[in-house]
Amino acid sequence: MTSDSEKYWYNLKTGEVEKGFESPAVDRAGPFETPEEAARAPEILRERSRAWAEEEARDNDWGSGVSGDARGDQ
Repeated sequence: MTSDSEKYWYNLKTGEVEKGFESPAVDRAGPFETPEEAARAPEILRERSRAWAEEEARDNDWGSGVSGDARGDQ
């Protein structure tokens, strides 16, 4: 197992890929296994955020009796 200090990070301020802890934690996203994966960080973060939002919406609707299209039959 590789230490996080040896993995790749995406710098949220500069948009650059970094190896290890070059920037403050608040400016980094990661860790990622490869520099190519780190370069895709904005896309990966959007995908994960969308999935989390969909999961949360499903959890919020659980047991409410609402299913399918909320607009109803039209």
